[in-house]
Amino acid sequence: MARRMEKTKKPSRQQVYTLVVQIGRKEGDGLPDGASGAALMCFASGVDEAEAVRETVAILKQADTAPLDVTGYGTLAEREAEGHEISDEERDLMQRALEENAVIVAQMTPFFDDVSKEG
Repeated sequence: MARRMEKTKKPSRQQVYTLVVQIGRKEGDGLPDGASGAALMCFASGVDEAEAVRETVAILKQADTAPLDVTGYGTLAEREAEGHEISDEERDLMQRALEENAVIVAQMTPFFDDVSKEG
């Protein structure tokens, strides 16, 4: 059968997951002076969430950061089903992560210890 020999592009099993990664301080991490760490919102591609988490942690370690904790928020479809509002910019970054099979850090929020509070 000639049909078996035809090359058809398989649909990608990759999906994009929204992850929030908390990082601690490490020399050369690029965080602002006085920050005690940060939260990074990332869009990461993977065949499942576990792969997306592993890839994200590996890349962040290569970037001289110290990942401490990862919280997964699911795929675009899962987030929409939960009623999350997702901006066009987020959708564009998710599409880019899928097309490039990449991890994209979409937002970084540094943490600062509040020293103004007393005992």
